[in-house]
Amino acid sequence: MELGLYTFGDVHPQAPLGRGKEGEERVRHLIEEIELADQVGLDVFGLGEHHRPDYVASAPAMILAAAAARTKNIKLSSAVTVLSSDDPVRVFQQFATLDLISNGRAEIMAGRGSFIESFPLFGYDLEDYDQLFSEKLDLLLAIREGEVVTWSGEKRAPINGRGVYPRPVNDPLPVWIAVGGTPQSVARAGALGLPMALAIIGGEPARYAPLFDLYREAARRAGQDAGKLKTSINVHGFIADTNDKAGDQFYGPQAEVMNRIGRERGWGPTSRAHFDQSIGPNGNLFLGDPDTVAEKIIRHHEIFKNDRFLLQMAIGLMPHDQILRGIELYGTKVAPLVRAALADEKKQTETA
Repeated sequence: MELGLYTFGDVHPQAPLGRGKEGEERVRHLIEEIELADQVGLDVFGLGEHHRPDYVASAPAMILAAAAARTKNIKLSSAVTVLSSDDPVRVFQQFATLDLISNGRAEIMAGRGSFIESFPLFGYDLEDYDQLFSEKLDLLLAIREGEVVTWSGEKRAPINGRGVYPRPVNDPLPVWIAVGGTPQSVARAGALGLPMALAIIGGEPARYAPLFDLYREAARRAGQDAGKLKTSINVHGFIADTNDKAGDQFYGPQAEVMNRIGRERGWGPTSRAHFDQSIGPNGNLFLGDPDTVAEKIIRHHEIFKNDRFLLQMAIGLMPHDQILRGIELYGTKVAPLVRAALADEKKQTETA
């Protein structure tokens, strides 16, 4: 199982140092975090696209490209690319270029987006939310399949025998579908035979297990090769030297973000009591010291049989040194424990 991180590149919404200064510092820190994740042996780093004052990564491919020049092995992914409000030609070109810079380590994680700011920004109608994603995913996959493209749809001008360049080193360029729990999205990913990343940010993770069954059944019905299907769970959490330290460091920034978004969406406020419940064995937060987090990752792998696990640690205004320490512990302590346990499990299965 691949182990990695993802983030949205949080910055202060009011930017007391100024938008430029806040953004410069966060981008610099982001690149340092990706570089450290590579050095400690993590497999994947994902960066999400947002168009809000509280996030710096509206153009993830550019930040990932800067990190590509300073890393050697780690895969570099969007998490996610809001494909509905972007142009698939430009998305492919940007990530194919990232693939060239990184020598074959680029990925696209495409999703419809949980925020809607990009739709009016780029002139799209939210009434077309589902159709835009469906059509643009179809075009992206057509571009991935061959360099000369002929395609037509209703929401974008057709392409008639035009080439799309550059082409990636890693051909076909990996494309994952990111879903938030909608069964239709899960079934679509399976029917297309594309890897699926499921975001779990609330409730008991185990209750999402039927969606993985739906994904695999949709793939089977569509005649997809089951051996090529891959799944990921993308979760919130944090790693520190002790359980208490992890909770104390993570709660404040994470609660501020969840309450800010909650006010926009009509959610009730969070609390420390709710937070503490979420870090329990059945909760959605993967938080604590390395042993605690490793145990929870292993236990949920038994439920999901997932091929990838991505942890969002940098939520809100987390101090950079705390994030770096969390990454160090993830790579040097948590990852070896998880890999050893899964290797033993595989060996026992093979000899059974």
